[in-house]
Amino acid sequence: MLLAIDVGNTRIKAAVFEANTLFDAFIFVKEEFAEKIEIILQQHPKITTMVVASVGNLDPSAFSSFEKRTKIEFISHKTKFPFQNLYATPNTLGIDRMVLAAGAVLQFPKQNRLIIDAGTCITYDFVDADDRYLGGAISPGITLRYESLHHFTAKLPLLTKSYPENFIGNSTTESMHSGVVNGVISEIDSFIENYKTRYAKFIIILTGGDADFLAKRLKNTIFANSNFLLESLNQTFQYNQK
Repeated sequence: MLLAIDVGNTRIKAAVFEANTLFDAFIFVKEEFAEKIEIILQQHPKITTMVVASVGNLDPSAFSSFEKRTKIEFISHKTKFPFQNLYATPNTLGIDRMVLAAGAVLQFPKQNRLIIDAGTCITYDFVDADDRYLGGAISPGITLRYESLHHFTAKLPLLTKSYPENFIGNSTTESMHSGVVNGVISEIDSFIENYKTRYAKFIIILTGGDADFLAKRLKNTIFANSNFLLESLNQTFQYNQK
């Protein structure tokens, strides 16, 4: 069995796989890392490998106590990926974005693919039908927008995400919800429409912590899977084993 670990900017996600079957999934904060990994290994004693993708500030030494029990593989820019990277600055491309692109290529062969990861940041990544990674975009995620409104103003409160009751907010709270949530939805729909002007057909993959929150509000038909990065980690590892 394999334990896939995604170390994000705010949280850590993990999932246990047997081949391509996801058996169990976990979400926790970095402060709980050692404790949670220990619990997972006890619950799933057949785990032989950890595969890790990290964009967060978790020191790799945090894994050292588990090295005698499992093999640990860190995905890096030196890892083999199933696409040609045409990014102008390939060494600055986030490992999470590369893993998502790999998963899109492996799960949806011979198609144009747009991967939207709605997490701390919203990232857009496009891989064409010839398996060429072309690039994308990065913008603030939902929580980051709420936090920015609170931290960089004198009187606006810190809110948690919520669907606005009306497009026209009739209070400060509702105005903030409308601005943030409708702003993100409009942004994503606009990005998709821009891609449609260049590509007649492509699959849209929506993932990340806010994927389920956003999926039903978007105009375009999408494939929503909040575990897509973890699945892509598992597939990237298998691709390299072959």
